[in-house]
Amino acid sequence: MGQPASETPDFAAAIAEGGFAPAAALAARGDIPGAVLGLAHVSGARVLRAAGLAQREPVPVPMAETSWFDLASLTKVIFTTTAILRLVGEGRIGLDEPLTTAIPDLRQYDMDAAERRLTFRQCLAHQTHLPGVEPLYTYGQDPVTLRAFILQREWRAGPPCYSDINFMLLGIAIERLTGAALIDQSLPPGLSFSPDPGRCAATERCTWRGRVMRGEVHDENAFALGGAAGHAGLFGTADGVLDFALGLLRGEVLPADAVEGLRTRQAGDRTLGWIARHDGWFGGDRCGAGVIGHTGFTGTALWIDFASGWCWTLLTNRVHPTRHRDSGILALRRAVGDAIAGALS
Repeated sequence: MGQPASETPDFAAAIAEGGFAPAAALAARGDIPGAVLGLAHVSGARVLRAAGLAQREPVPVPMAETSWFDLASLTKVIFTTTAILRLVGEGRIGLDEPLTTAIPDLRQYDMDAAERRLTFRQCLAHQTHLPGVEPLYTYGQDPVTLRAFILQREWRAGPPCYSDINFMLLGIAIERLTGAALIDQSLPPGLSFSPDPGRCAATERCTWRGRVMRGEVHDENAFALGGAAGHAGLFGTADGVLDFALGLLRGEVLPADAVEGLRTRQAGDRTLGWIARHDGWFGGDRCGAGVIGHTGFTGTALWIDFASGWCWTLLTNRVHPTRHRDSGILALRRAVGDAIAGALS
């Protein structure tokens, strides 16, 4: 029997044309510099589309389907969550064990500190008392000292929220357990913590660093921590992101029980690392109940549909040359998600 029509390259190309139209329109208007859309199926069908500019200033550089992007918080799911679940699968740690299993010196001067009771599961699902973000880079740029600061600080308590600090701690745990700095971790083709700047889409003209960021992590805290942290620092191409997503769909990246954890809601709409489809979410209203996804501050996003075997990524450099403007990224993500999921259904 031949390949079903709904899984062919021609079908993928038709869906991509409709799904990419909103991004191409925003790039043409100048609301975002540029974008790349990637769409793929486990059968092998894959299509990429690119539009606009990888860089506006100081000189224009056209966007390419092979452009590398600062993935921002996609680092949390593509790298950090995956690395933690692999360590769990190897029996090195348990999801419900405290972080002190890997980081015994966490809040070492107060054995009763709340941070010492935090578990890997709680951090992955953003169910801790830790704040969402903290300008750690303003305390200095020595990575070793900043890591010590993160571990020994008495963090202000609050209700559970989406927290970079959760994933900074998970990143430190990975470094301790593997014996290698995050920036030196082995990664598959299409993903890197140290990309070629000349092949990257530019992000912000940073007032702190005094230059346009291109091939250097946009996130100030990740930069101060040495260029890579558990919450940000990963770069990738659309092909690299799709390869990762297809690996999850095919059971090649993680075993079935770990993948189930990515799909199972832990609290509200949060799974282990990811976000499950819900009303009003960034993927639009037409995604199926089994879709998970995540976004990145620089303008990136990834969706994975386990029911259909499709995955798609929208990569933009919407913070170039500044984050302090309305790029329309929220509406764009929803429009792309609705167009693709609607066509797939």
